[in-house]
Amino acid sequence: MSRFDYVLVGGGLQSGLIALALRRRQPDATIALVERNDRLGGNHTWCFHDGDVPSGTRDWLDPLVEYRWDGYRVQFPGVQHTIAEPYAGISSARLHDIVAGALRGHPESELRLGTEVVHIEANRIELRSGETVLGTVVVDARGPRPLEANARAGYQKFFGLEVELTEGHGLDLPVVMDATVDQSEGYRFMYLLPFDERTVLVEDTYFHDTPVLDPDRLEEGIRAYIRTRGWSVSSVVRREKGVLPMPWWGRFPPPGRGPLAAGYRGGWFHPGTGYSFPVALRLADFIATRSPNALYGRELDRFARAHRRQARFSEFLNRLLFRWYPPASRRTIFERVYRLPPETVRAFYALRLGWRDRARLLIGRPPKGLSIRHRLRPPHPS
Repeated sequence: MSRFDYVLVGGGLQSGLIALALRRRQPDATIALVERNDRLGGNHTWCFHDGDVPSGTRDWLDPLVEYRWDGYRVQFPGVQHTIAEPYAGISSARLHDIVAGALRGHPESELRLGTEVVHIEANRIELRSGETVLGTVVVDARGPRPLEANARAGYQKFFGLEVELTEGHGLDLPVVMDATVDQSEGYRFMYLLPFDERTVLVEDTYFHDTPVLDPDRLEEGIRAYIRTRGWSVSSVVRREKGVLPMPWWGRFPPPGRGPLAAGYRGGWFHPGTGYSFPVALRLADFIATRSPNALYGRELDRFARAHRRQARFSEFLNRLLFRWYPPASRRTIFERVYRLPPETVRAFYALRLGWRDRARLLIGRPPKGLSIRHRLRPPHPS
């Protein structure tokens, strides 16, 4: 039977960030990270705005960063916005290498890959092999749990191709939203990340009513979009896909006294975008700056309530998006967001909206397309 200060279950972004924060803030802490697959991080690319990063985290976060750009662009019909805020990207491969190196470099910590957890309690887990692992703190970060029966949600669905082109793509900055594409199935945009002068990730993203993902159809759409830009594909480097919840109603577990549900499993993500990076980063930093015996209590409860207050407002915005606007009209909401002051756009993505930001988002004429008839339709089952 093994015993550790921290036992992290699930080898995704959240556990990786917690492990790195602990290695820097509590270098003597013992950590076990348990993942059922053979590598950490799955097959993903995570990006963040410079303003998403809390002070004091760059020293341990920077080694993860594989790509950096001076800003990014968003495009809507007839208008393009260039946002002069640094933007950065992290790959699953880099996450695996950095986190695995940090854990294997500590003589009393362990990284257990290809290991399935069958039972989790506040201070212990059981493995499929029958072994028990004890932890002062057990963190359950195994990804999204099924939504509660009373929950309602939309979904961010995406499918991406990382491609090498026969010639240069000509992009000097990422395009995080090219919303000039067809909008008949919901808010849809293409996401373009240039990794070098000939390699680019092209991701087709929908804010949709259902979680059903059709990779073959989305790949056809991506290839058609690539052709409209005059590009020719030399090879496909990899594919990535995902379905992220965008809830507008439902409850997530409070911190309690363990195990701590983290990442998507605990509701530690941005309901209004489906992304998790800013929230996961803040939670990792919070955990790492408390000793394992002092993690649970009033400070964690206050921290969780502050996150839930922000999340509830984003859930309210999701209700407007999915319940008041038919699919083809949802783009108008995001067109309006990018006409707001840059500080409000930054606060929205970082999930740190003050009262002025909330007022700016809500006050004024509603974006075109608001439909009472659509609101009166029964919501699609989640």
